[in-house]
Amino acid sequence: MKSYRDLIVWQKSVAMVTLVYKLLKQFPDDEKFGLISQIKRSSVSVPSNIAEGYGRYYSKDYCKFLQIARGSLYKMQTQLKIGINLEFVSEDDLKEIRDLYLPKLKKCLML
Repeated sequence: MKSYRDLIVWQKSVAMVTLVYKLLKQFPDDEKFGLISQIKRSSVSVPSNIAEGYGRYYSKDYCKFLQIARGSLYKMQTQLKIGINLEFVSEDDLKEIRDLYLPKLKKCLML
């Protein structure tokens, strides 16, 4: 493996972020600095921490960053569920995103 870009988990998480950003266009504008901002940060944190951890010298450090990425994934799932509860999006709207992180991405991030 030459780069973190070769990691399937990183590739899937970047694809997930892209889908999340597209989904967030359905949220109301008044959520721009609230839930939208939170979801963007937590989703971007997943591939970012995978990449940062990959660049660390020690495998213990890498594992720590994978744990952070997993926590960010759970945070994003929670925030998207709030978006569903507030009727900004539907369960069906999340299908493509869920197909990426359930169970493939989660499984890769399990330590």
